[in-house]
Amino acid sequence: MGSLSFDLAAHRGTTAQGSLPGPRPRQWQRRMIELLRRRLEQSGPDGQDVLIHAGPGAGKTLGALLAFQRLQGEGKLTHLLICCHRSSIAAQWRAAAALLGLGLADWPAQSASPPNGGGLLLSYQAAARQIGRLEQELAWTREAKVLAVADEVHHLGIDPEEPDAAVWGQAFHRLSKGCILRLGLSGTPFRADNLAFRAARRHRQWEGGELVERIAADLSVEPRQLIAAGDVRPLEFRFQDGWVDHGRAGDTERSSLSVERRESWRARNLRRAIQLGDSSSIALRVLLQARRRLDRLRAAEHPQAGGLVIARDIAHARRITGLLEEEGDRVVLVHSQDPEAAERLQAFRGGEADWLVSIDMCAEGFDAPRLRVVAYLTTVVTRSRFVQAITRAVRMEAGRSDIEAIPRQPSYVFAPADPRLLGFARTWSVAQPYRIRPAAIAEDEALAAGGGGGSSLPLQALAEGIGGVILLRGPELPRFLGGPI
Repeated sequence: MGSLSFDLAAHRGTTAQGSLPGPRPRQWQRRMIELLRRRLEQSGPDGQDVLIHAGPGAGKTLGALLAFQRLQGEGKLTHLLICCHRSSIAAQWRAAAALLGLGLADWPAQSASPPNGGGLLLSYQAAARQIGRLEQELAWTREAKVLAVADEVHHLGIDPEEPDAAVWGQAFHRLSKGCILRLGLSGTPFRADNLAFRAARRHRQWEGGELVERIAADLSVEPRQLIAAGDVRPLEFRFQDGWVDHGRAGDTERSSLSVERRESWRARNLRRAIQLGDSSSIALRVLLQARRRLDRLRAAEHPQAGGLVIARDIAHARRITGLLEEEGDRVVLVHSQDPEAAERLQAFRGGEADWLVSIDMCAEGFDAPRLRVVAYLTTVVTRSRFVQAITRAVRMEAGRSDIEAIPRQPSYVFAPADPRLLGFARTWSVAQPYRIRPAAIAEDEALAAGGGGGSSLPLQALAEGIGGVILLRGPELPRFLGGPI
């Protein structure tokens, strides 16, 4: 079965104003276009905010551009203003716009005057640094019908106790307040602070015995929905369990990695488990299993497949790179202090290496559809960083959409069996709203809110003995799709 992704062949799409050329959107993009259309009809003097949460590979960038193009054709919008936080992400916006024949001007390299039926692209950093200049140059937005897009909108978080700390959110608000419509896009809504975007749309729920507030997206597309549609790959997890010894010879205490519940011991176990020279050999076994899986994928089904290793720091990354190169692998090492990082990332995308080893350059916004294996060897165990890292491997290469059945062939994640990472893996494909710092809530309000808890996906755990590999498969797909995940 072919991909359910965008059909970029030209065809005629019917709108209220007649027929417009353009690609055929996915189902969720059609819902987004209709949502934006209705908000424009209801727009007040201060505009409207629309918050979209869709997982990696959903097509947020191309979908937002397509929505603008359709609504521009209907006369409801005239211009586009896009804010993003990295130059690499800006390049992806330009590439997607080129597919649709839309022109995006870069600021400050180009003028902030109204582009001719196209859009203006700027970074949050530039907006914050030169807010006064931009406010003057963007005065035209008050007269035009402008769609302002906040890409990866969770970067606009604001702590109410430190209102000056998050200048990105303030800058975006000031620059977009004259726009007729604002669209926030996010694939990882897990920040635990207030969001300077549509913050009025909140709801309360119980979480761990605590009543908290959450920001709900206007439209949420879960990874499991994209998996069922064939738009992205499912993930299978291989968690390496084992014993970790602490202390000196003759006076050691042993702790099991996957079942340790004492937080200080859990963190200490993980620090030891990712060390390549630790006596438990957990990190070495993770790398060995990841290498074997990538070799099998390249030999059996996906010759261009690549792997990603997330390391703890630069020294750790260099040791991992050395080990892989000793085995004959072609490896690209990138980190934020590398002036040639962008070129190295592009080389990996183009297939010039088997493995990409990184610390902080290959999570949010990094796009390399050939990635099929991820080895997570870092002490960072926040949900957002873990999910960002592993979902680099869910994207589909365009050339493979027509040769793989749905559900697609899985990608694989290898990691130490840290209890937190195990918990994140069980729910990675379920969307969760933004969590806001709990406020003082009256007792009667708490009682009125009632209780409740989140659900988790059914997963299968095999070989759970200490020292074995814990296998997590998921999510479960509808029976009629058939075949194993």
